[in-house]
Amino acid sequence: MSDPITYRFSFGPWNISEGEDPFGPKVRGDISFEEKLDLYQPLGFEGVQLHDDDVVPDIDDKTPEQVLAKAEAVGKMFADRGLTAEFVAPRLWFAPETADGGYTSNSASDRQYALDRSFQCIDIARACGTKNIVLWLAREGTYSRQSKNSRVAYERLLEALNRMLDYDKEIEIWIEPKPNEPVDHAYVPTIGHAIAMAYASDAPERVRGLIETAHAQLAGLDPSDEMAFALAHNKLGSVHLNDQNGLKFDQDKCFGANNLRSAFDQVRVLEEGGYGRNGEFVGLDVKTMRTQRPADGQPVVTSHLTNSRATFLHLVDKVRSFDKAEEQRLIEARDYEALDALVLRHLMGVA
Repeated sequence: MSDPITYRFSFGPWNISEGEDPFGPKVRGDISFEEKLDLYQPLGFEGVQLHDDDVVPDIDDKTPEQVLAKAEAVGKMFADRGLTAEFVAPRLWFAPETADGGYTSNSASDRQYALDRSFQCIDIARACGTKNIVLWLAREGTYSRQSKNSRVAYERLLEALNRMLDYDKEIEIWIEPKPNEPVDHAYVPTIGHAIAMAYASDAPERVRGLIETAHAQLAGLDPSDEMAFALAHNKLGSVHLNDQNGLKFDQDKCFGANNLRSAFDQVRVLEEGGYGRNGEFVGLDVKTMRTQRPADGQPVVTSHLTNSRATFLHLVDKVRSFDKAEEQRLIEARDYEALDALVLRHLMGVA
């Protein structure tokens, strides 16, 4: 029997926020990127999720030489703190050139901007010490379905994917699907779409997926089933664990906050699928409540991160201590009512 997995955890610096949202300004004090990095190890996190402009602020105003120098300096920050850059993602939804999407824009010059920035993101990632590139295809979709030819859009996405794979033949690209928001309908809305893109690419072995709990829920799907599907294809690059209350905007609630049963299912699929055994990170993407204030003596709010990490580890214990023999007996008897009750009692700690 193999040894239990020792999980490693990651989050992005945006998960420590000042509380600004589309409906109101900041409610907490600012904290620098460097100060955020200092918090990772004390909180039990090793991996840093990144956008290209987290690494290099004001990226479009800098020369290629300045961008690379800054990325190398940030890579040294990670090394000095014992941290690992998990991935870098090109932020292709802020710049004016990406208003109509990047890779699928109806403007040829804007599509070229998206490609150039993606190539630059790869250079930044390598300077930071990671070969992993995440594509959240935020504006790759439409507000009006008549505005783009969907077949052509998928061809353009595949071409961009292949161009990046050819630019650096050692990188992995992880596609992070989401069905909507900020666009009305997004291309590549589920992990099945992402894996189809991977198989269609010029280097299928270097294209995988990143599954976020809330994104799967927004598509009306079970996150654990999405994770299982990716694991069955050896295509699960990473996860972003959080929670979601219904088909609303992307809430990024603490992991397990809304549906503990669903959280248990996700942890079980990851644990039984061997996720983490090859060093994969358990990534969190969670926001604290806007009302939250730092605890006494603390500079920022981090309880949403530590609570989510603790919930995951508690559920690992629940998965490992679940009565598998009784489960199998009930499955063979097809007594699913009793099986359902067995899971609930186990989660509640009731004998």
